[in-house]
Amino acid sequence: MTKTAIRIESLTRDFETVRAVDDLSLEVPAGIIFGFLGPNGAGKTTTINLLLGLLEPTSGRAEVLGFDTRTQATEVRTRTGALLEHTGIYEHLSAEDNLEFYGRVWGMPATERQARIKELLTHMGVWDRRKEPAGKWSHGMKQKLALARAMLHRPPLVLLDEPTAGLDVMAAVAVRDDLASLAASEGVTVFLATHNMVEAERLCAQVAVIREGSLVALGDPDDLRARAGGPRVEIVGRGFNEDALALLRARPEVTAAEVYGDHLAIDLHEETDTAPLVSLLVGAGVAVEEVRRGKASLEEVFVTLMEEER
Repeated sequence: MTKTAIRIESLTRDFETVRAVDDLSLEVPAGIIFGFLGPNGAGKTTTINLLLGLLEPTSGRAEVLGFDTRTQATEVRTRTGALLEHTGIYEHLSAEDNLEFYGRVWGMPATERQARIKELLTHMGVWDRRKEPAGKWSHGMKQKLALARAMLHRPPLVLLDEPTAGLDVMAAVAVRDDLASLAASEGVTVFLATHNMVEAERLCAQVAVIREGSLVALGDPDDLRARAGGPRVEIVGRGFNEDALALLRARPEVTAAEVYGDHLAIDLHEETDTAPLVSLLVGAGVAVEEVRRGKASLEEVFVTLMEEER
């Protein structure tokens, strides 16, 4: 039976005239990277603060690792790691001394502490720069150090709030790679709040989408992509003309056919043989170079969910 790392039941949090979290209910299985997706201002950060017991709910409840966040917040925080808006990094200290400090805070024995620091910094490719002041590091390297800080005491659950926000592409990829590798090797549950759909699609086994504090979708990325429509065929080529598109759109299995530069995207009702469609295009004068099957991206699903009327 799959264990549950987080259980949220009708969780609500009001701030004066604003309802930041609205009757939210969901469960997060243990041992996966769980994506908590929503635009800026959707309630992601407030939810994390509620899960850590840093805020009290207006109504409803949440359990983290079996502990009630309202009455057992200390137990929750001692068993979790977190990377929030502020990294918690002391810039005048070296990377090694930052982790040494936090290892002492967590009460880790000296031998274990030093071995863990070397393990994490080596894994992230920054061990050779451990003596440098963290303030001299790039933003991406600081995020790596902050992730190491959150993982230092081997918590079974890590909560991350937009860990790659503000990073350049290469730095973001590096942090994602480190996160995926560490989560897989250590069996930790990761609750990842993000509005980056590429990040969620690459990392997450399950995702929840919230809008204005309310849950609007829950499932694995493939399930959510399926909600956006049926299968898709993408054709790369030249000479897409109106006659060819008209013939395609008249086919009963085709729901839409649109050209984007040298790509033709064909949405289908269901999985079907694409050979007749390719033959139709070739017969209409299209030079077909490549055919590939696909589905709507998670980003497309997300945009659709955000645009739906409540």
